[in-house]
Order: sequence, then C-alpha cells, then structure tokens
Amino acid sequence: MLDVKATLSDAQERMEMAAMYLADELTHIRAGRANTAILDGVKVESYGSKVPLNQVANISTPDARTIAIRPWDKKAIKDIEKAIMDSDVGITPENNGEVIRLGIPQPTEERRKELVKQCNKIGERTKVEVRNVRGEAKDKLKKAIKDGLSEDLEKDAENDLQKVHDKYIKRIDDLLAEKQKEIMTV
Repeated sequence: MLDVKATLSDAQERMEMAAMYLADELTHIRAGRANTAILDGVKVESYGSKVPLNQVANISTPDARTIAIRPWDKKAIKDIEKAIMDSDVGITPENNGEVIRLGIPQPTEERRKELVKQCNKIGERTKVEVRNVRGEAKDKLKKAIKDGLSEDLEKDAENDLQKVHDKYIKRIDDLLAEKQKEIMTV
C-alpha cells in the first residue's frame, strides 16, 4: 500500500528543488548591479584544465557598478580575460596588470523589459514543473485507492498536496516579483 506521507514529502521535496532552481537561475540574470553570480559559469584554462573562475581568482564587488577579479597568479590574467570574453557574460574586461575590472553598464528600459520577460519564462517553466509534480503525486494517490487506500485519506492527501502546491507557486511568484522590482529599479 502507498505511504501517503512519503508521497507528499517527496512531492514537497521536488517542488522545493524547483523553487531553489528558480532562485539560482534568477541570481545569474544581470539586473544592472554588480553581482559576482554572473561569473559562476565562467571556466578558465589553468594548468591544462578548465576550472571555475572563483578557483583561480578572488572576485569582489567594490561598488554597485564594478566587479573586480584579482587572480592569485598574475600570469593567469590573459586566460581569465579570454574566458570572460568567450563566455556569455557580455562585458568586456579591463585589466591594469594586477586586477581585471568589469564595468556593469546600466541597462536601457528596453533591455530591462527583456530581462523581465526572461525571468518570467524561467518562472513559468518552474511553475510547470511544480504542477507536474502535483499531477504525478495525484496520479499515485488515485492508483492507491485501487490498492486499498480509503477515499477519505486520498481526499485529505490531495488537499494537503494542493496546499503545498499553492505555497510553492506563491513562493515562485514572490521570487519573480522581487527580481522584477530589482531589474526595473533604476
């Protein structure tokens, strides 16, 4: 017989993972402020292998419009610059021989609207995932009735599942609203 609590906790865990995925994806979207997370995907050629940028340099944000990258090995400056140019960061690095600086440009109104659309697309994909998890859990509960689960238990479990679903949809909406506010603030 189906363990209702295990099914609900599994569904909740998968919805939590979807919300965490969204939060992570939103940190990578540049909103006009310096954020070191936009460099998370940059891999640098170092001693014959590709490694994440944060393993070969110290990354900091001295002010709201600048990201400073201070390599631990000064010889790596050219490799770091090349990695940033080859990545999808979209910012040209400037270096003074010791520190690489990335100047974050102020996005135009049009660009901000594009970024909001991009956020909404990711948010919609996340909501679809949460709904799919709910649907799969509902199907499991419906099948469990045939295996001897009482209809009352199934209805209660479905109500609990709906509450969990609503909680995560609201959380996703809150994350999106927060990111949109951040993007649209000049």
